[in-house]
Amino acid sequence: MSELRFNPLLGEWVATATQRQDRTFLPPPDFCPLCPTKKGGFPTEVPRESYDIAVFENRFPSLKPDPDVPVVQSTQLYPVRPSQGVCEVVLYSPDHTTTLAQESVERIRKLIKVWRHRFEQLSRVDFIKYVFIFENKGEAVGVTLHHPHGQIYAYPFVPPVIEKELTRCREYFQTEKRCLLCDILNAETGKRIVAENEDFAAYIPFFARYPYETHILPKRHLQALCDLTVREEKRLAELLKQVLSAFDRLFGISFPYIMAQHARPSDGENYDYYHFHIEFYPPMRTAAKLKYLAGSESGAGMFINDTLPEEKAAELRKLVEPVVWKT
Repeated sequence: MSELRFNPLLGEWVATATQRQDRTFLPPPDFCPLCPTKKGGFPTEVPRESYDIAVFENRFPSLKPDPDVPVVQSTQLYPVRPSQGVCEVVLYSPDHTTTLAQESVERIRKLIKVWRHRFEQLSRVDFIKYVFIFENKGEAVGVTLHHPHGQIYAYPFVPPVIEKELTRCREYFQTEKRCLLCDILNAETGKRIVAENEDFAAYIPFFARYPYETHILPKRHLQALCDLTVREEKRLAELLKQVLSAFDRLFGISFPYIMAQHARPSDGENYDYYHFHIEFYPPMRTAAKLKYLAGSESGAGMFINDTLPEEKAAELRKLVEPVVWKT
């Protein structure tokens, strides 16, 4: 059973999805549902002996194209609506033991093309208003399957974080006649830059909430993945490879993080004032300490960062290495 319930205090929708309680939780490698199905072996979500990059609908979705009828009746105070939407899983590789950081820049570029295709296709669905591409990596952020994968949620509304960003960007443009994120990028030169090339920059923002929070921003003003040129796809693949590899070198571990792609909505409106970007939220404060969302963060919404973005950016910047293309 799943449905959307409205929170009148915050003005945002919450999904109830009771079927997700039964989703697979940290299975042994031989029973991973995201690996290829081997002949005579455990039947997985991918009924073939090999694949390159695979995309399919989540077996335990929060949103469905044909959702259930809500179990409670909608009221003026508590609106309820069917949890209509799409939840997809994106498998980065058939190799259970790899990570996106360990993959070649060629595969990362191929993944960008897959992301772009799914964004374009889901944006055409009439009930979809926002396509959110993301990855949860590591048990520290609650991952239940170790196989390298990301997810795509296609919502019937614009989610609250994006709505807040859109409002701030629109107000800034109306006042300053410039893009807010373009101005942020111009202000993030020097000490907070982690890596950059001619088309993209990665930086720990001035206002970072996590010690190693890293944003990747295209230098050209654009609103979504589908606006990238062929050259920009390659440059984005290079920067993703550099940043992800630097994360892993930081403490000599497979670095956990949440990756969130922030693009324009898919409702057909004009969002020329917005700027596509990618945000990484790594939960590590040190090699042995996590950044928890405690009282101030969870209860009041104000983050407290125990570190200086300039110092953390310098740490990461020293670990960035050149990317070599094989083809």
